[in-house]
Amino acid sequence: MAEVVALAPAAIEHYLASRPRRVRWAERLRGRQYRALRFPDRPTPVLVVAHNALGPFGDAPVARQIALAIEQDWLTAPESCRQSYDAVLFAAPELIVVQLRHDNLCGCLGHRHLAVREPPFAELHEPFQGARVGEMDIAHRRIDRWQAMPLADLALDSRFLQGTRLDEFHAKQFRLKMLSVILHEIHHLVSPQEPESTIRQRSLTLYRDALASYVEGALKTLSLTIDRSFSRFE
Repeated sequence: MAEVVALAPAAIEHYLASRPRRVRWAERLRGRQYRALRFPDRPTPVLVVAHNALGPFGDAPVARQIALAIEQDWLTAPESCRQSYDAVLFAAPELIVVQLRHDNLCGCLGHRHLAVREPPFAELHEPFQGARVGEMDIAHRRIDRWQAMPLADLALDSRFLQGTRLDEFHAKQFRLKMLSVILHEIHHLVSPQEPESTIRQRSLTLYRDALASYVEGALKTLSLTIDRSFSRFE
C-alpha cells in the first residue's frame, strides 16, 4: 500500500510565507498570489490556486469561488457523485497547482500539464513531505461562458426567472462548472491514457446531478417561503 503523505494547506502557506523576502516581494509586484485548500472529506490532494491579484481585473474573487466549490459545494453534491471520484482523488498527486487564467487561446476550458511550471512548486521542498506534485490550468472566463448542457441549463435557469434567487443560482452554477472542470483535469493527471469521452462523461454527470440536486432543494425552499408569505394574508 502506498504511504499516505500528511500534507496540509497550512504547511503550504507556511512554506510560501517563509521564502526569502526578495522572492515574495517580486511575486507581490507581479500580483501573483496562492490559495491552498483541499476537499474537506479527505487529506489529499491539496490544491493551490495560483492567480493574479493585481488591480481591478485580478482573479482573487474567482479564487474564492473555487475555494467555495471545493470546500462546500463538493460536500453538498450527491453521494454518488463524490463516490465516482473516490479512486481518482485517491490516486491523484498529493499536491496540485491550479493556474487560474482568464482564457486559453486554444479555446479549451483547461489542460493538465506534463510538468510543473509554477516557480514555487517546480522543485521538491521539505514542507511538501515527498508529495507528488501535479499542475493544471483552467480558464475561468471560458468556463463562465461554457454551456455545459445547453438545453438542461436553460430549463433550470427558466425555473428561477420568476423568483428572487436567480443570481444565487448562477453563482452556484458557475462554481459547479469550475468543480467539474477541476475534477476533469485531475482525472487526466491520474489517467492520461483514458479516453477523453470517458473522462468528460464522468465530469458532466457530476455537474448535472449536483446542479439538479441544488435546484430541487432551492425550489422546495422557495415554495416554502411563498407558502409562508401567502399564509400571512389568510
